[in-house]
Amino acid sequence: MSTTNSATAAWLTQEAFDRLKAELDHLSGAGRAEIVQKIEAARQEGDLKENGGYHAAKEEQGKIEARIRQLTALLRDAQVGEAPADDGIVEPGMLVVARIAGDEETFLLGSREIAGDSDLDVFSEKSPLGASIIGHKEGDKLSYTAPNGKEIPVEIVSAKPYVA
Repeated sequence: MSTTNSATAAWLTQEAFDRLKAELDHLSGAGRAEIVQKIEAARQEGDLKENGGYHAAKEEQGKIEARIRQLTALLRDAQVGEAPADDGIVEPGMLVVARIAGDEETFLLGSREIAGDSDLDVFSEKSPLGASIIGHKEGDKLSYTAPNGKEIPVEIVSAKPYVA
């Protein structure tokens, strides 16, 4: 397990780290072997210029290699830890309910990878909204500057540790 205090590090629960490590192990081993077999089978079909199966397999290989690079970097730099304390203070790993410009929104503060396959909205702690709410607590009212330069009012309604 790798941990760091780098500004680029993503916070992950141990469960998310283990799930992503298993995905990386699969893609690096069996996943690569499967795509090599697909490419070889497609190559046997003849002329590569007009071989749709070959080109599709090569494209799939590119996607797998990109995901391997993404996971490798994420896991190398990840801050792995326990779920944050249930103290109402916003920090990575929290499910936050906030009134943003008058609309109530629920989202996870942290990495998309923590949420797994859920449909939950995720905001990075490095995003303008994420960076502005970290350290605030339930009931706090503040504002942040959106990328378009607009000041957006925010009220923290609740902040609870996220449980997958």
